[in-house]
Amino acid sequence: MNAPLPTARRLEYQDWEFGIFLHFGIRTFYEGHRDWDGKPMSPTQFLPSELDCDRWVAVAKEAGARYMVLTAKHHDGFANWPSAYTDFSVAGSSWEDGKGDVVRQFTDACHQGDMKVGLYYSPADANAPTYSDPRAYDDYFISQISEILTGYGDIDILWFDGCGSEGHEYDWPRIVAEIRRMQPNVLIFSMGDPDFRWVGNESGIAPAPCFNTVDAAPLSIDADEERKLAGAGQRWLPAECDCRMREVNWFYSDQDEHTVKSLEELMGLWTLSVGRGANLLINIGPDRRGLLPDADANRLLELGAEVRRRFSRPLGTLGDCRREKNTWVLAPGAPVTVDHVVVQEALEHGEHVHRFAIDVVPFPHGKPIAVYEGHSVGHRAICRFPLVRAREVHFRVTEAQGEVTLRSLEVFDTTRG
Repeated sequence: MNAPLPTARRLEYQDWEFGIFLHFGIRTFYEGHRDWDGKPMSPTQFLPSELDCDRWVAVAKEAGARYMVLTAKHHDGFANWPSAYTDFSVAGSSWEDGKGDVVRQFTDACHQGDMKVGLYYSPADANAPTYSDPRAYDDYFISQISEILTGYGDIDILWFDGCGSEGHEYDWPRIVAEIRRMQPNVLIFSMGDPDFRWVGNESGIAPAPCFNTVDAAPLSIDADEERKLAGAGQRWLPAECDCRMREVNWFYSDQDEHTVKSLEELMGLWTLSVGRGANLLINIGPDRRGLLPDADANRLLELGAEVRRRFSRPLGTLGDCRREKNTWVLAPGAPVTVDHVVVQEALEHGEHVHRFAIDVVPFPHGKPIAVYEGHSVGHRAICRFPLVRAREVHFRVTEAQGEVTLRSLEVFDTTRG
């Protein structure tokens, strides 16, 4: 059987690499409330004082993000747009004289700022009275999805959270057919007929190896077993790693600013997600002003600056290498110190590298010595090892299926200022 190949749209998604998750809604205004806790919340309390989605996009762009995903509707059922199908929405607030629409402001800001648009929609709903009736709820589900997929221009991602849906039956063929009809280019996350998959944790870490072809994928944080994908065999389904900027809360809290992740931890997550061929989606909960909290925004900008500092000035690239069978050799002509090699496969014809090694020819003399071993390369492999002085650097494929073609290869000393 031929290996599955990626669609152009899925390859485009993989090139985005880094996105910002935004949990914002009625829970932003109810300190301490949790999913499924049953505590009442009133839409009258949704009162952002300075909502500015343009500033969200500006910060994300400066940090290097290519896409953003907003909670249009979380598990609590609150609609961040004036939905005609529920009273539990922004229309029940006096914000903007009852005419406010967070989804409108967000999608407009993304489109104007050249940011890819993602909308999170929780299939599970703690507020909808029809949720216990699968057929009636499917009608509700499709009605609401139709509102956000037809009224706001191009939507790049529809992000389905599986949490709470364990055991609930959705008519996914019907739902997905409607989604594809309304937005043919939309990428669906995780459920139904997905285009990309959840990595299986909320820690921002991909496993090693992390291949793009799978026949099963995890559904939810509350489900231990992976679910088999529809159809026979494997599918090209790239992974996304989501995590919180803060330790516990997805939505804003007054109590946890001290848990904002350090720059060093974020760079570690970058290496263990983007550096393992997955996308990274970092969550920030906009505060009650409707702005990104200062501490979170500043750390996000630090992350973007550090990624650029480390990986924008290679010592050598693929064009500087000579190929000897399945080994690429960088011989810079003078000794260099190196601590990272970053490699990408050309994935249009599939993923072929199954095992590889990085060798250095040490200075001042000696034979090649392996300093790193890995499995998948995929979209990007960030290979980190102790700083070493080398006369040559070799990228050596030790196991492959099919012809290997590299898209890029870069060698770095990230200790340089």
